[in-house]
Amino acid sequence: MHLLISTLVNYLMILMAMAFFTLLERKILGYIQIRKGPNKIGLAGLPVPFADAIKLFTKELSFPSSSNLLPFTYTPILGLSLALLFWSLYPFSSALYFPLYGALLFLCISSLNVYILLYAGWSSNSKYALLGAIRSIAQTISYEVSMALILLSTLISLFAFNLVSIASNQMSSTSFILPPLFIIWFISSLAETNRTPFDLSEGETELVSGFNVEFSAGSFALIFMAEYTNILTMSLFTSIFFFGSIPFILFTDISLVIKTMFFAFLFIWVRGTLPRMRYDKLMNLAWKTFLPLSLSIMIISMSMMILI
Repeated sequence: MHLLISTLVNYLMILMAMAFFTLLERKILGYIQIRKGPNKIGLAGLPVPFADAIKLFTKELSFPSSSNLLPFTYTPILGLSLALLFWSLYPFSSALYFPLYGALLFLCISSLNVYILLYAGWSSNSKYALLGAIRSIAQTISYEVSMALILLSTLISLFAFNLVSIASNQMSSTSFILPPLFIIWFISSLAETNRTPFDLSEGETELVSGFNVEFSAGSFALIFMAEYTNILTMSLFTSIFFFGSIPFILFTDISLVIKTMFFAFLFIWVRGTLPRMRYDKLMNLAWKTFLPLSLSIMIISMSMMILI
């Protein structure tokens, strides 16, 4: 019972964090573009996320007549469920349960996100949605290969799979030992979460919103929530894997939260700064640059560990 309550509170808190992260993004993008963000509703626009949620979930939910109804209905729910499942791995100090191989479980769960894109495009039974899903799947798989190799290199250098031990006992930051790994990881995280300059999964000018073009109202809201939850997830795991605890300073939940907020801010900063990449350049970056570089770094890391 205590584990169930702890899990439910954990999920509720991340949903609240995701809601206010959307408000933070709109505020920061407003100042980047020299304009005001949302500020009309309540105090400084704070109730805006709740107003958006009420608006989306009270709209009429439409189903295309030719869609595959069952997967079309449950795909957004499954997408948000996977996004929340990541937060079962959150290594806070008062958790009741810690997965022993949390880093490997992170890889397993992240690989399932491809199926959400596939089912969303296929179940819509629309050519535009299917083309958008195929393009999104190609992008996600391409960058997942590099991300897996980067993570393996990091785990080899850390000698651990338990996220709690990685976050609390890491005596030196991996980002300072292997800076190219951190740079490739962060860029791949942008591609994995479909963020600028890699937001080609939802390129409005080319695909009219891509794989989710047929989703509306509550279904679209669930996909939207899953996307922003994944941004916070990647910020969290970037903090754990590449910016561990500082020597002689005990690991605290507050320091992890601050680092996660910093990387979430970087996601917004990149969106307000960089233009969208061309698709062929995006794929070339994954297969001709990141893959050879991450493979080379992994071989070097393994060689160093063997010699040591």
